[in-house]
Formats: sequence, structure tokens, C-alpha cells
Amino acid sequence: MESDIVHLTSDSTSLIVRCAPFAEILYWGQRLNGYSADDVISLGRAVPNGRVDVDAPVNFSADSGRGSFGTPGVEGHRDGLDWSPVFNTIDVIQQGNQLTIVTQDPHAGLQLRSELRLDDSGVLQMRNALTSQKAGKYQVTRLAVTLPLPERADEVMAFHGRWIKEFQPHRTRLEHGGVIQENRRGKTSSEYFPAMMIGHHGFSEQQGEVWGMHLGWSGNHRLRADIKTDGRRLMQAEALYFPGEQMLEQGETLETPWLYASYSASGLNPMSQQFHRFVRDQILRFPAEKPRPVHLNTWEGIYFDHDPDYIMQMATESAALGVERFIIDDGWFRGRADDRAALGDWYLDEKKYPHGLKPVIDHVKNLGMEFGIWVEPEMINLDSDLYRQHPEWLLALPGYQQPSGRHQFVLDLNNPQVFDYLLERMSWLLGEHDVDYVKWDMNREIVQPGHQGRAALTMQTQQFYRLLDVLGERFPQVEFESCASGGGRIDYEVLKRSHRFWASDNNDALERQIIQRGMSYFFPPEVMGSHIGNKLCHATSRQHSIEFRGLTALFGHMGIELDPVKEGEAERAGFARYTRLHQKLRGLLHSGTVYRVDHPDDTILINGVVSQNQDQAVFLVSQLAMPTWSLPGNLRVPGLDTQARYRVSILDAPQLLANGQPGHTMRKQPDWMQQPPELSAEWLEKAGLALPVLDPESALLLHFERV
Repeated sequence: MESDIVHLTSDSTSLIVRCAPFAEILYWGQRLNGYSADDVISLGRAVPNGRVDVDAPVNFSADSGRGSFGTPGVEGHRDGLDWSPVFNTIDVIQQGNQLTIVTQDPHAGLQLRSELRLDDSGVLQMRNALTSQKAGKYQVTRLAVTLPLPERADEVMAFHGRWIKEFQPHRTRLEHGGVIQENRRGKTSSEYFPAMMIGHHGFSEQQGEVWGMHLGWSGNHRLRADIKTDGRRLMQAEALYFPGEQMLEQGETLETPWLYASYSASGLNPMSQQFHRFVRDQILRFPAEKPRPVHLNTWEGIYFDHDPDYIMQMATESAALGVERFIIDDGWFRGRADDRAALGDWYLDEKKYPHGLKPVIDHVKNLGMEFGIWVEPEMINLDSDLYRQHPEWLLALPGYQQPSGRHQFVLDLNNPQVFDYLLERMSWLLGEHDVDYVKWDMNREIVQPGHQGRAALTMQTQQFYRLLDVLGERFPQVEFESCASGGGRIDYEVLKRSHRFWASDNNDALERQIIQRGMSYFFPPEVMGSHIGNKLCHATSRQHSIEFRGLTALFGHMGIELDPVKEGEAERAGFARYTRLHQKLRGLLHSGTVYRVDHPDDTILINGVVSQNQDQAVFLVSQLAMPTWSLPGNLRVPGLDTQARYRVSILDAPQLLANGQPGHTMRKQPDWMQQPPELSAEWLEKAGLALPVLDPESALLLHFERV
């Protein structure tokens, strides 16, 4: 072994690991510049009375056999034996900021390989791999990644949600017991996004220590944050397994998904910025280096009512609005008149498209736009030719009447015939048509995921990955969007195979403000699909001005969702205006550093993006409801070059303010709005700008340009 103590570093973070006699993280926090391996003697713990007579570490496997009475990281057995392993180190391999520690229990016949990588961004990647080393089936019931946390980490922030209300934050004090968050819906899920932030009580966007974690896995999962009775904290993350799903023969290995973790000494912003940098450097791989094209999706415009001539009219009007990618959504394939039939029959509906898709695609291309199309390959309707031919292709348990979801069922991707059929149909679609983009949907939860009678959800998830991998290799020019009833399958593992997420089926700008903020903690703007919807929102029937809808959609990968043929001139002008504004700013939005700004009034949300060289920035002040106080206070602007001065300008404002009117709840605008000033960045950060009093459900967009 090279050393019993290993120090991994990034610009912002240090990780100190004891490698032997067992693997244990001793320190994970701010970068240490004067560290010596001799320093760790200070961390040798006392042994209290009334407990076991030796120190019980929180090692990588959280061994209960060492006297650690929390949840172990490895649980399983061989016919009731080998159920309490104790792992000791047998090998340590370090290559730069990558560390692999191999531990073993020869009595239980198990080996655990732990991999750690501390990226230049400051993001720590970690996973465990369990290998069975002796005869007999070893049934794994749990295999988790365990990370210790310091005693001052006493508040958990996580996310709950549902369809059309994803990424809703909640907080829980970590004082006794623990916090458990589980997803058993068969996909990443809208209900519980696989992430937690744990920090000092009261941590905020710009204040407090925070440790953030995200499990890159698109199936069932469990996250937990625990406090032991001795005060130590820890976090565990794992894929959830159904009974009998993971049986290891001698020599076989099971790996956990990768856990991604980021530490910040000054609030959620640096944690989030490190995740964004990691995603941009290590995960995202766009087919071509070009601006992210503005979308128009036909769904809310025509639903299942497809007429090629009319769709070409829509394309013509879309191009006039500045749209750069035109997407035909659900309804193009054989027999698809509503959501009750035809899923699985991935053949063109020749009644709707008697001349095929080519005339429509050619028209879209001749207008200078890219062409995209919607699919939902993993699903099947009982009213389909495919089900009538192959009822045995369902992912189901024989003998049970499985409930449908959205009138559909799931195909068993573990069946080679199913996999080959879907690969052939998708290859036909992408190989015989000039398709640039695929919106890949997945619109139901998975119940009784059985293959030949056995639980098979983990394999189903892996086969989904494999299907995307093969299609990505065959059609490297095609971009894929991950959509699952909106934000139901958003995570780093699926992002390795896709290029965009549909954050929610809800285009209500007020709801989107919260949804998009929640998503922004882990994903940069360029992968977040954010569309301007109809004035009357189809999901909520709420109405918003084009200004509020446009500015809300601005800070993502923008699109519009409507029928442009039927829209009035005023709405069309508004859509064109915000399309152009997004195109003007997207170079900044899709490469800059994202900030969320603390504000004492929770009816006001402030977010912005600062360019990498700090020469410009845009910040959006959104008034969600009636202000708590009659004055909204100041915007203190983070991230600018504190040695420079900046010209402040208003890029977009509610109509009343834009016309110089005082507003419904404001007699006089702030002085600086009459003649936009040049101010020092230091003053902007520490003193700030007095904000105008905005009406509920309106927003103000500010631009800062270095002088």
C-alpha cells in the first residue's frame, strides 16, 4: 500500500481518507493548504462508557460487525449465512485524484471495491462494488455508498413533488434519528428527486456550510441522512432492489450507481456551481458545438390532430417567430388518435401522412430549422397491433391483473425480442428520416416489474440505458431529450445518454419559477427545457402576461408550446420578442456561472448568470405574490469583478414600469431607474440596487456590463 492516509484535493476541497486497516473518510471540507498526514492524530476519538470497548468507525461499508449500530452499507446472505461481513483493506491504488480501496472479508467470501474521484470542479464521485468470492448464491438485499458528515451538519434539504409540480424543496432538522427518502416508482421520479443537501442549520443560497449529494440512477432509490446516538452524522445512497433481484454467483460483481457530492463553505451557490462545472466538463456531450436551438413543440398546439399541410403552416409561422427546431409530438404513428391506443406500433400513420414524413421534414429544413419527433418506446397500449401479436412482451408478473397507467403498460426490455424490435423501429425512424432530435417520453410508473416471474427493475433500467447507448452509437448526430411525464427521469446517469430534460409538463410560469429553481441546483441552464406556453395555461388554467412567461422561460433551453397559426398578433409579437432576447443572451446563459440570491421576502425570487470572464451578467427579479412588506429592499449582486465598474440597464420590465409609470403599488420608481447608472461591483455586491415594487406574477430583467 502506498500510504495509510491519502489526501485528495481540488481548488476548493480536500478529502482525507484513512485506507487501512479499513477505509474511512476522516475529513471532507474546505481545501487544506498546510496539511500533514501527522495531523490526523488529532481526530482519534474517545471511547465512551456503556458501549462496546473499542472505537466503531463509520467506514465505507458501515460494518455492523464492528459495533456500528446504524444501517450497514452491505446487507445480504448465503442461505442465511455470511450476513454480517467485516471488511479490512487488502489493496490501495492511487492515481492522482483517483483512489481505489479494496477491502475483504475472507470468512464471508466477500470483497468490496470502493472508488473515489475528486474532480477539478470539486465534485466527489464515489461508488462501491461487491464481489462474491466463494461458492453459493449470495443474495444482496442492500448495497449503499456511505459518506460521514461532521457534527455541525444538522439540517437536510431535499425535494418532493408530483406530476406538474416537480422539484419542490423541503427542510428537516437532523437532531435525532434520521431522514429517509425513497422512490419506488420505477424511474428517477417526480416525487423524490435522488438528492440531498445537508448543512449547518439555516444554510442558504449564499451562507453556511453545505454538503450536497446526487445519486446518478434512473430507477428505484433510497437516500438517508442519519444521526447516531454519539452525535456523528452520515449519509447513505443506494439503488433499491426487489426481493431476489440481486443474486451473486462466485466471481460475480454488483456495483452501486455513482454518487456525486459537492462541498461548499458559503452556501448552496458554490455547491451548485461545482455541479454545473462537472456536468459541463465530464457528462454533457452535444453532437455539435453550436447554440442550443429554440424549440417549438406541437403538443399543446394540436395534440393528436395531425394534418401535414397544417403542420407545415405551423412550421412556416414558427420560423417567422425565430424558432430553430420544430418538433412533431405524439400522434404521428399508426392508429394514434388518443392516448388509449397504438403505443408500440412504431409505423407511420399513412392515413394522416399519405406522402410520408419526408415532405414535412423537407419543409422544416427548407425553412432553416432542425426537425424533431416524439417517441415513447418503452410503453405499449393493449389496443395495439403489437400487444395483439405479443401479449407476452409485457413487463409483468404472470397470474396478476396489473393496473394500467395512463392507459398503458411497460414492455419488457430484458426480453431480447422486445429489445431488438424497439432497436429496429427506432433505427427505421432515425435512419430513414432526417431527424435531428428525439423527445423520448416515459409516461407511467412501473408496477410488478417481472421478467420470467422474477423481479427485474434494475435490469429494465440497465436495458433502457443500453438501448440509448446503441442508438447513440448508430446515430451520433441525433440529440435526445429525457422526458417522463415531465421531470420524472432527470439524473446524471441518463444525462450521459441525452442532451436535454423536460423539467415539467406544466408551462405555468408561476409554477415553473419553483420547478426550475429546484432543478438548477444540479443542472446547468442549457439542459433544462423551458417553454413559453399559452396565455391560458393548459395545466392550470392560470393566465400570465407574455412578459412573465417569456422571462421565466428565458433561463433555460428555451422553446415555445403553441399553435402559431391561431395566435393573435400581440401574442405572436411577444413570442418573437422573447425568442430574440433568448438568442441574444444564450451564449451567456449557457456558459456562465449561475447565482441564486438570498432575499428576506420569500415572495421574491432572484436568479442570475455571470459570464466566465465577468464582463457581463443578467439577473431576473421575479415577484411571485404580493410582497410581504411595502418596500422590496435591495438587490445585492454577487459574482461581478469587484475591481471594476458596471453599467446597469433594464432589459425587460412589466409594461407599466417599461412605460415609465409608477405601478399599481408604487407611487415612484427608484431613482436609478430614471437614468441607469454606472456603479462599482463592490458597491453593487455590498450595498446593492433599490428594487421597484412589482405586481404579483411579474418580473424585471437587469443587465450589468463591465465598463
